[in-house]
Amino acid sequence: MKVLVMYEYPPTPGGLATQGDLLYKGLMKLGIDVHAVHFESSQEKEWYYRWFKPDVVVGVGYWGYTPHIILHPKRFGIQPVPWLVADGYIANYQDVLNELPLILVTSNWVKEMYIRDGINGDKIEVLPVGCDTDSFVPISKDDPKIIAVRDALGVTPDQLMILTVGGDAASKGAQEVMQAMANIDNRAPNWKYVCKVWPQQRTKLQNMSDLEMAKHLGIDRSVIYATNTISRTFMPYLMGACDIYAAPSRLEGFGMPQVEAGACGKPVLSIKAMGMLDTLIHGETAFLAEVARKIIVNEVILGGESGFEENHRVVFNSPRTVDYRADVNEIGNYMLKLMMDASLREKMGKAGRDRVVENFDYRVVASKFIQIMNEKLGIY
Repeated sequence: MKVLVMYEYPPTPGGLATQGDLLYKGLMKLGIDVHAVHFESSQEKEWYYRWFKPDVVVGVGYWGYTPHIILHPKRFGIQPVPWLVADGYIANYQDVLNELPLILVTSNWVKEMYIRDGINGDKIEVLPVGCDTDSFVPISKDDPKIIAVRDALGVTPDQLMILTVGGDAASKGAQEVMQAMANIDNRAPNWKYVCKVWPQQRTKLQNMSDLEMAKHLGIDRSVIYATNTISRTFMPYLMGACDIYAAPSRLEGFGMPQVEAGACGKPVLSIKAMGMLDTLIHGETAFLAEVARKIIVNEVILGGESGFEENHRVVFNSPRTVDYRADVNEIGNYMLKLMMDASLREKMGKAGRDRVVENFDYRVVASKFIQIMNEKLGIY
């Protein structure tokens, strides 16, 4: 089997790049003849088509990447298999996607979204995102690297550190977490809430809004926004520094940071919806707050990034849910339970680690990929 994996290569620390890179590395570990290429690099992709002659090209992204990861290899007679996430609504390329013999998606919820928006479910297989369980491991709080992370963030040894990681924090449910923390602050042990976000202009504006909320709630002295660029090398230590990983995400097709937190032996607090229904087990590896509200829209405005002219209006035949909000009271209750019980945190963290190693280790995911290629496409 010869496989070409298309993603943001060389990889940045972002989710899609990490998703592709771990599949690439997993396939290499299993002895598959595999190469990686940037999904937008037409010249380099064509170079691989001509000399490598891959049996299959796996493109990582969302439906808007169709021109790069599906149409481009098809023009050269190469079989594309997209590995897709969802962003709320599949607005274009249904005909192209339905012509494919196989589509991979990151969770059963993503599969439901594609079926809802007109894609043939018989062609869709779920392949979860891998996790590097050799790097994301439980680390003692006495480890100098963990102590250094907490010191740099201004978290003292006696404080419980709650962590959220994302491109921005609000999309990962940080505003709901802050509201919950304000509700339980007078009952909770000493705590700090750290939001690690990616530095970009959109994030700066969102950060200001989030911090204004924290100030309004009266918890701004306990909320820390870390906005530095970091590498994947640092991430296991950032995860290892926290006591509770909290991300009741508003839109999440898989939940890579939640899985990485589990691999580090951390209890997770999330939302009972979307990809988390695949990755987390309520009451065992995580607490999942119920959905309090769904954000529903009747139309969207799209542009060139989606294969349309600018300001293209799409009106839905029926309203679409594009965002979720977790129940703030449940977040607070679960958070308080975790904060007050160190043995529960340890128990859930261990269960989370066991689950990730068994189901989401990047080599396990690569093995599942090979099995799907064998069964669905007859590629060996």
